[in-house]
Amino acid sequence: MGFLNPFLLVGLAAAAIPIVVHLFNFRRPQRVDFSTLRFVREIEATSMRRVRIRQWLLLALRTLAVLFLVLAFARPTRTADAGVFEEGAARSLVLVLDNSRSMTLRDAQGALIDQARTLGGTVVEATGRGDERTLLPVARPPEFRAVPYATAGPVLDAIAATPSLAGAEPLTAAVARAGSLLEGAAHPRREIVVVSDFQAATFTDSASAALPDDVDVTLLPLGARRQVNTAVTDVEVVSRIVEPGRPVQIEATVTRYGGRPGTVGAALLLDGERVAETAVDVVPNTPVRVPFTVTPPARGWLGGEVRIEADGAEWDDARYFALRVPPPPRVLVVRGDGQRADLVTLALGVAAESGGVALNEVAEGALAGADLSDYDAVVLVGPASVADPGRLAAFVAEGGGVLAFPGTDPESLNPLLSALGAGRIDGALGESDGEAIGRTTDLDLDHPLFAGVFDAARPTPEAADVRRIARYRPGGADESTLIKTQTGAPMLQEIRRGEGSVLLFGVAPDLRWSDLPQRGLFVPLLYRAAAYLAAGSSVADSGELVAREGGTVRVEGVEAGAALRLVGPDGTALTPLQRTVPGAVVLDVGDAVARAGLYRVVQGGRTLRVVAVNEDARESDPAQLDPAEAARRLEAATDRPVRVVEGAADLSASGEPSGMPLWTLFLALALTCLVAETLVTTRWRAAPGA
Repeated sequence: MGFLNPFLLVGLAAAAIPIVVHLFNFRRPQRVDFSTLRFVREIEATSMRRVRIRQWLLLALRTLAVLFLVLAFARPTRTADAGVFEEGAARSLVLVLDNSRSMTLRDAQGALIDQARTLGGTVVEATGRGDERTLLPVARPPEFRAVPYATAGPVLDAIAATPSLAGAEPLTAAVARAGSLLEGAAHPRREIVVVSDFQAATFTDSASAALPDDVDVTLLPLGARRQVNTAVTDVEVVSRIVEPGRPVQIEATVTRYGGRPGTVGAALLLDGERVAETAVDVVPNTPVRVPFTVTPPARGWLGGEVRIEADGAEWDDARYFALRVPPPPRVLVVRGDGQRADLVTLALGVAAESGGVALNEVAEGALAGADLSDYDAVVLVGPASVADPGRLAAFVAEGGGVLAFPGTDPESLNPLLSALGAGRIDGALGESDGEAIGRTTDLDLDHPLFAGVFDAARPTPEAADVRRIARYRPGGADESTLIKTQTGAPMLQEIRRGEGSVLLFGVAPDLRWSDLPQRGLFVPLLYRAAAYLAAGSSVADSGELVAREGGTVRVEGVEAGAALRLVGPDGTALTPLQRTVPGAVVLDVGDAVARAGLYRVVQGGRTLRVVAVNEDARESDPAQLDPAEAARRLEAATDRPVRVVEGAADLSASGEPSGMPLWTLFLALALTCLVAETLVTTRWRAAPGA
């Protein structure tokens, strides 16, 4: 039991007034003797007993009436299990305000974020003068600090200034954080009120949100209708081989949540210039893949975006991506002892003359002393033995590439294959300079190695005859055959390990093994193989970050001296934490990156990398949980009962709590006592002998 006006309890002393009056109202009867009064004394004794009963009953009713009146004016209130909408003793309240991106959507009452601010303000205004109030938005800038206030004014100002931000934490995590804020609360009565649209996609996470037993949780749901939103939810650079002046395939994903089927316009911009556009037929709740083809004009990092027509949630109508057109691949050709490598160097030399490849050739014995970090790909042409195969395997795992041709003894490549965890070569089929034992058959035309090489104008080349071929038996899980032959042994096998790959030819680059070097496929195949292997992890490492989640960015080509800076789309720059790793610098980008867009990593006047920052695509789905289901999930996460209150009908704007107060009960009891006292007095006086 608590009292809103406890000082009035001093009025309980007034309950002594009826008792004092009763004591001073006793009258001693005067003793008078008669000759014989036995019959009269018997009547007197009976009457006195009735008088005493009436007097004690009246005393009790009058005393209780005074007590109940005083208690009513002291405004008693129930403190156990009281919520923010009920009167109670002083409380510590944390208002969890949903200001995530989904709150920018609108319904018939306007923008959800505006409704949340209004309802949150009403909650704060409904608190009492002695309460403690704390605002906790679910999306907060890094400098935000949750501060409890003894008055409503600062909290109301903070609510009015709360914007919609990216990077909102799940509501369960926000409730857990609110519980931790209440651990040092000033009052024993502690409450958490959540104002949210209860977006299903971002409601919960796997972390525990258990709350103490004395913390009450109330949910105030927003949003009166099913929302409709169309968003760009993903952008992917499909082409593995990216070269200047050649088409690059980029694929976006557009999703409409709710609503009806329709058509929206989509455009692709590269470095701010619109280079492609199309119309997208969208179907509700079905991702649609939208292909684009662009031609990068030069090497280096380019920033792009895919943008659709604006709707009610403009923040997800564009998605950003970074496209790297790598420098010419640095290729090391290792010539095996007594083996021909001239056809390989000739094919790659054509690309080197046009600046497409940076080529270097060494003998087999020089491989052990070569610094592999200076190269993107290594071409082994029939080595008699592979020096330090573990070093080559590590080179592949870290993103490098190896192109291997068998030599006189094909099994000499087995130590490298073993280090890669791949299969093995068991001798060879056929004889060099012998009769053809088969031809090439199928090509994996879906592989990036052949992407864009063959089309209606350039059909698949004619098959090559095979005279001798290494008998490779696949043994690794991450392998695929790119060119098959009638012999059953692969002409070209890919072995993937870590961030890199190995392309294993089944024939030597020698006309005595096959006539492949004479086919039109040979020269472009070697050049594209070098470009594909050199790409390594550079395509997979797209540099995309999620706003306010941060992450790390690897930057190559850094010179000693000046620190790296991250320049945002609005021109503001920050210097993130940075550490040096072999061949690069890694930036630790924290949650300070809050705005979606294209960021540049610069050193001095050079742009070393472009980083795309996007907002969490999950927030684009506005589907809401039913309030009862939201309460059930939150109860499971917090291990506390959770109640749902629809709207703010039970809140007053007067700054005092409302609801069903207990003082009315005590006032009713006081009136009942007074009525009973009147009835006892009246009826008893009217009774005979009273």
